[in-house]
Amino acid sequence: MSTQRSNDPISEWQDGDSISGFVLLTKKERRQDRNGRDFIDLRLTDASGSMDGKIWGDSAALEGDFEAHDFVAVKGTVKSYRDRLQLTVHNCRVATVDDRKRGFDESRLVPSSLENLDDLWSRLQGIYEQKIVDSHLRRLAAETLAAHGESLREHPAAKSIHHAYRGGLLEHVVSMAELAVEVCRHYPDVSSDIVLVGVLFHDLGKTLELGKMPQNDYTAEGRLVGHVVIGRDLLRVRCEAIDEFPAELRLHLEHLILSHQGLLEYGSPVEPMTAEAIVLHAIDNLDAKLAQLREAAREGGGFQYLRGFGRYVLLAGGEGDDNAKAAAAEGPEQLRLDT
Repeated sequence: MSTQRSNDPISEWQDGDSISGFVLLTKKERRQDRNGRDFIDLRLTDASGSMDGKIWGDSAALEGDFEAHDFVAVKGTVKSYRDRLQLTVHNCRVATVDDRKRGFDESRLVPSSLENLDDLWSRLQGIYEQKIVDSHLRRLAAETLAAHGESLREHPAAKSIHHAYRGGLLEHVVSMAELAVEVCRHYPDVSSDIVLVGVLFHDLGKTLELGKMPQNDYTAEGRLVGHVVIGRDLLRVRCEAIDEFPAELRLHLEHLILSHQGLLEYGSPVEPMTAEAIVLHAIDNLDAKLAQLREAAREGGGFQYLRGFGRYVLLAGGEGDDNAKAAAAEGPEQLRLDT
C-alpha cells in the first residue's frame, strides 16, 4: 500500500510511496536511453541513507536548475527496479531559506556515521595513549592527533566506496586500530606500535585529498598528488618536529603509508615488504570491504553488484538501521515545489 511521505528519511521510503521532502544530491548525470531520449541519473542522500533517482523526459524537473552537492526539495514516487528501490522524480528545485519552515535542515541531510563521534574519539585516544610503548611513537601519535584531530573527526574516508560520510574517516581508523591490537596480540612478532602509527597515518592524507561533507569531492591537491603521498609528507613533517626521531623508524613508517593500498595497480608506489606493512594492508582492506557490505545491506538483501568488489555479492538483511530511522523529522508545513 502506498504512503504519502513528507520529510520522512530515505531509510523509511518504500515501494509505491509518494515522496515530498528535502535531500542532498550527491550525483547528477545526464544520459540517454536506448531511443536517444534524455534522462538524468541522481543519487539522493540524507543522514539516514541514500537512494538512486531518475528524472525522465516527461518530467518538468529535466531542465531544473540544480546540481550535484545542492540541497534540494524533491517530489516523486518510489519504485522497485531490479529488486532495488529508486525514486522517479516529478519535481526538483534548490532548497531555499524559506524552506526552513517546511522542515529543511542541512544537518539532517549530510550523511554521517551512525556511531557517536565523541565515543569514537575517546576510544581512539585511549588506544594511542595506552597501547604504544615506544616513546618516539607515543609522542608522534599524540602530536598528530592534536594537530589533525578536528579534520580526522569530520572527514569522510572516501568519495564513494566506503565510509563516505561525515565521521567516516574516524570510524574507519578506530575500527582498524582496535583490529590491529587484536591481530598483533595474535602475532607477537609484529610490532603493534608500528602498525598502530601506520593506521593513524595511512589515510590521513585524505583530510587534504577530499573536501568536507557535503561536497566530498577531490581537491586540486588530491587529484594532483593523492592521499598516499600526502600522508607520507604529513608523517615527515610530524617526525621532523621530534628531536632525534630515528631515521630507520621513520623510513619504515613511510613504507607502511606508501604500500598500504597493497598493489601497484591499486595506487601503491610500492607493495608491502615488512610484516607490519602486510598487516596494515590486510586490516585496511578487511575493514573497507566489510563496510561496503554493511552499507549495501541497508538498501536491500540478495545479490548486488558492488563496484568496490568488481563482482556480485550476496547480502543478508536489507532493513534500514533503527538508529538511522530515528533521524526522521516532521515538517510543520506541506512542502511546495512550485515556488
